[in-house]
Amino acid sequence: MSLNRATVIGYLGGDPELRSLPSGQPVVNFAVATDEAFIDKQGQKQERVEWHHVVAFAKLAETCKEYLKKGRQVYVEGRLRTREFEAKNNGGKRQRTEIVASRVQFLGSPPAERTDASVADEPPIPSADEVPF
Repeated sequence: MSLNRATVIGYLGGDPELRSLPSGQPVVNFAVATDEAFIDKQGQKQERVEWHHVVAFAKLAETCKEYLKKGRQVYVEGRLRTREFEAKNNGGKRQRTEIVASRVQFLGSPPAERTDASVADEPPIPSADEVPF
C-alpha cells in the first residue's frame, strides 16, 4: 500500500493563472509560500521560505481563479506529481514537482486592494456551504 498526499497552509505569491487544456477543461496554476523559523548552529534565528507549485482542474480551477488573489492565505490538499517539460530558450528538459489540488480552502480575509477611496466595497465571500468543494 502507498499514500501520496500533500497538505500545505501558506500565502499566495501571485494571482492564479487560468488556462484551458486542449480538451477545453480549465486549469489554474498558483504558488503558495510556507515559512519555517529555526535557530542555526551559531544561535542566530533564521527563516526559510519554501515555494509550492499548485495546479487545480475543472470547477475547482475556476473557483480558485475567482476568489484567490496574491497574499491570500490558503489551505491546499492534494497529491504530489512530478512532470517533465522543455524549458524555454533551449534550456533543456526540466522537472517540476507540484501539488495537484483536490481541496482548496480560503483562509482569513482576502487581501485589501489598493484604492483611492478609504473604504472599498468588496463582494461578500461565499460561506463554506456555498463553495463547491
